[in-house]
Amino acid sequence: MPRLEIDINKIKHNVTTLKELFAKKGISVTAVIKGVTGSPEIANAILECGISTIAVSLVQNIKRMKESGVKAKFLLTRLPMHTEVADVVKYADISLNSEISTIKLLSEHSLKQGKRHKVVLMLELGDLREGILPGDTDSIIEQIILLKGVELYGIGTNLACFGGVNPSEENMIELSQTAERIQEKYNIKLHMISGGNSANYEWFLHTNNIRNINNLRIGEAILLGRETLHRNKIPKLYTDAFTLICEVIESKLKPSLPYGEICQNAFGDTPEFADIGNINRIIIGIGEQDVDTKAVTPRINAKVIGASSDHLILHSKKHLEVGSEIAFDINYSALLRLSTSPYVKKVFV
Repeated sequence: MPRLEIDINKIKHNVTTLKELFAKKGISVTAVIKGVTGSPEIANAILECGISTIAVSLVQNIKRMKESGVKAKFLLTRLPMHTEVADVVKYADISLNSEISTIKLLSEHSLKQGKRHKVVLMLELGDLREGILPGDTDSIIEQIILLKGVELYGIGTNLACFGGVNPSEENMIELSQTAERIQEKYNIKLHMISGGNSANYEWFLHTNNIRNINNLRIGEAILLGRETLHRNKIPKLYTDAFTLICEVIESKLKPSLPYGEICQNAFGDTPEFADIGNINRIIIGIGEQDVDTKAVTPRINAKVIGASSDHLILHSKKHLEVGSEIAFDINYSALLRLSTSPYVKKVFV
């Protein structure tokens, strides 16, 4: 305890369902598993479903998967740091990029390693995370195509991750038209025109013409069965492939309102509580160190009322015995932290 139970068959079902859905309009899926820190077990399950490209944000996770025998094409989603470029070339087949200085370093290290690294140039279309401004596209591409160690493999954009910007018909048309213009002007083939991520689900459903968009980088929809604009469940997908199981370490009838002078808590906040009399206060053996405690929902009639580093506090409608287990549903931020924590056991079921 605590443990994260992972239902591989439910993940495989989600992968197969999404792969077949997007293929109906000619879009391939790159499976993003940074939310589970590049789990080799999950990577292999995805490969069994016919997806060939696995994406993560940390090159260390690509190295771990390769050392575990995962046979995939690997894409690095976070822009490479200059200090890790040699490893990016060594372990990743493709990387997303927006800085010409980094792309030049990738070319330099690729030549040293006898490789040709594939680069996807990211365009800024409003979300204000990574991406070159549209007006800089030509000057950047004219430099890239002169580099012998890299191939301009494609272009892409990222939306709804930082700024929450909707992948709309308008910005997808802009990306598509940019790809068309680049291919015509420079007489090159862009193999990947990546329109975004799980947030593109609604656009995909309602668009009548995907134009040149041929790839989406799908993570949360595979792992948790939801689109990421409104966190609505995607039909026919499982949302419970992951279950957090924790142990009750204290169970007492206590006041709902702390007593004494109220100052800051462990995280610098000054908490406020409503006085609703005595309640069943349950302490669970997990805390902010291992999980986003605001992103877990107990599967019993109880409510999370707060947490410290190693303690999660519930208000339960009934008394629970010390030593008993409680199952929780989790969202993406909880999954990310649970997967990263060495103190949470991962169990495949």
